[in-house]
Amino acid sequence: MAFDLRHLLRTQFRWTEPEPGSGLLVSDRSGWWRDPHILESLGPGLAALFPSGEPTVVVSPEVTGFLVGPLVARALGVGFVEAYRAGARRPIAEPMTWAEVPADHRGDTQWLGVRTRLIGTGDRILLVDDWAVTGAQTRGLHALAARLDATVVGTAVIVDECPPPTAAELGIRGLLTGADLSCEPGDA
Repeated sequence: MAFDLRHLLRTQFRWTEPEPGSGLLVSDRSGWWRDPHILESLGPGLAALFPSGEPTVVVSPEVTGFLVGPLVARALGVGFVEAYRAGARRPIAEPMTWAEVPADHRGDTQWLGVRTRLIGTGDRILLVDDWAVTGAQTRGLHALAARLDATVVGTAVIVDECPPPTAAELGIRGLLTGADLSCEPGDA
């Protein structure tokens, strides 16, 4: 399954140039969400990255994490909790626990928060997202888990581009690396 999933992820991904001639390439992951085989295999594939983690809950940051996280939670037979970005919408009308996210790959500092009542002391959290570049969101979610006396068992991502020391420190594992999706001249 993992080999087929990795192959499908590579073939359904593309780099696009939003403005012709700009030289700016952005990732287009829309093919992943359109392919029913990827959607069927993604949850079990990401869950398999931590076979002995025994999580009690999956936590994912918005936006794409809200799509990927529930797939993994379902594969594991556990619940799912959303980690919201501060300021992205009206305040949530119940107690939240927040943690600062160090500057991300764009250089922006953010805050991520979860509904406090949904993470308990002793919970074992599997963090799930689509892409990790700097580990900043993972680092923030580790701090958030610590505030709630929960333990992070690891972070499963579709694409891991973190420097190896960062990935090892934060327990980040991916189905693909950035090199798996490298863009050759003329690919865009």
